[in-house]
Amino acid sequence: MLPEFRSDMDPHELERIVRTAFAEDLPDITSEAIFAPSDRGAAKFLMKAEGVIAGLAAIETVFRLLDESARVRLHAEDGDAVAPGDVIAEVEASVIALLSGERTALNLLQRASGIATATRRYVDAVRGTRARIYDTRKTAPGLRMLDKEAVRAGGGENHRIGLHDMFLVKNNHVDRAGSITAAVQRIRAKQMPQPIMVEVRNRKELDEALAQTPDFILLDNMSHDEMCEAVERTAGRVPLEASGGITLDTIRAVAETGVDRISIGALTHSVTALDISMRIHR
Repeated sequence: MLPEFRSDMDPHELERIVRTAFAEDLPDITSEAIFAPSDRGAAKFLMKAEGVIAGLAAIETVFRLLDESARVRLHAEDGDAVAPGDVIAEVEASVIALLSGERTALNLLQRASGIATATRRYVDAVRGTRARIYDTRKTAPGLRMLDKEAVRAGGGENHRIGLHDMFLVKNNHVDRAGSITAAVQRIRAKQMPQPIMVEVRNRKELDEALAQTPDFILLDNMSHDEMCEAVERTAGRVPLEASGGITLDTIRAVAETGVDRISIGALTHSVTALDISMRIHR
């Protein structure tokens, strides 16, 4: 069973995202020409596809910013499984606000729900193994916190948020520094609190990384046999993460090698939006 999802997204960050979207979109000259500010209406958000819902807070944020008197009733929670025909939210507000905010609300809701749905599929695919599913930094610029919140709603976990909260020693760092050892020792000389992850490409680099005892080791684009060997050689001394070209068709086999973590860039860089519509019904 998945742990209960609890949002930790800063509402001010969500408001920033929404205001940025409004800056691209508004004013809505069509709705403002046809309707008076006093015209009131109601709308339903309706599922047109099966999946996992996420980003519901965007509905309230969008319509509250457009109409302080807007009333939003949610009929689902982030992380819930939904099906076609489900009404996930209702909104009462000015007609202008409803029409002006429709696309922004749907864009954010559909993207977040698409990420949550994809994440749940990967989480389900490794169920029963020790592996946990992680996202990456391959997010849409400006939407990282929304994307990562959606991954968590789908049952996945967040990798580093940015370049600032974990040291990740990658091949270009190693090639420039001269070795994994040199790169890790320079980091430790800074005496900073962030954890250290080291990316390795082969058994030689794995052994060198193990000698440095980082917090995590990332197995980059390794074959199935290479991952099995890495798990055996590591023997639980350092958590291992697999990454690179892993799909729904291959992830079960990767998880069964015994790695602790699997990171999937496609969760956020190749999003298929979940189909949701908004209908004004009176």
